[in-house]
Amino acid sequence: MLNKERPRRGLMLILSGPSGAGKTVLSRQLLSEYKDMELSISATTRAPRPGEVDGKHYYFLDEAKFRQMAENDEFLEWAEVFGAFYGTPRAAVEKALEEGRDVLFDIDWQGAQQLKQAAASDLVKVFILPPSLEELEARLRKRDQDSNGVIEERMNRARDEISHWGEYHYVIVNEDVDQSMNDLRAILAAERRLRKRQPWLNDFVRNLIQPF
Repeated sequence: MLNKERPRRGLMLILSGPSGAGKTVLSRQLLSEYKDMELSISATTRAPRPGEVDGKHYYFLDEAKFRQMAENDEFLEWAEVFGAFYGTPRAAVEKALEEGRDVLFDIDWQGAQQLKQAAASDLVKVFILPPSLEELEARLRKRDQDSNGVIEERMNRARDEISHWGEYHYVIVNEDVDQSMNDLRAILAAERRLRKRQPWLNDFVRNLIQPF
């Protein structure tokens, strides 16, 4: 009888999609349900906001330290956004994968492209689509957080983001959160069982086929 706790290599699960598609809700449910999954913590040079804790929300670095890490190839991906640097530290992610834990990324298509260049074999990329642009706009307005101008800007950005859907392994139209979660569970179940993520299989099969 097979041991159900056989070691496996973790995976990097990317959720991308326009603001309002539902990535945050799905991410929270995944992290609540899967105890062997953790959210990737980015490093940044921006100042902490009220309530943010170093090592929990971000790794807060000065610019000199960030640049040094970038030069030493210590980031899987990094970018400058509105005058501050953001990056994904390589060591923490690789440690999690080796220990059989999955790492969740809520990033845009540009970050996904950089991660593909750095760690393509570990990636599972899922794009979250809204049922329609009308529904997307309604969701943004329901938040009651942004002005009409900001919402219009977000809608324009959404069209650009959606145009990159074909770069992903899986696409989910998030019309119903429960169904979308079922889809994500199915994706995870299959991806976790890929042969390349089962390092114990080589020795197991070798023992099966060796002559008596």
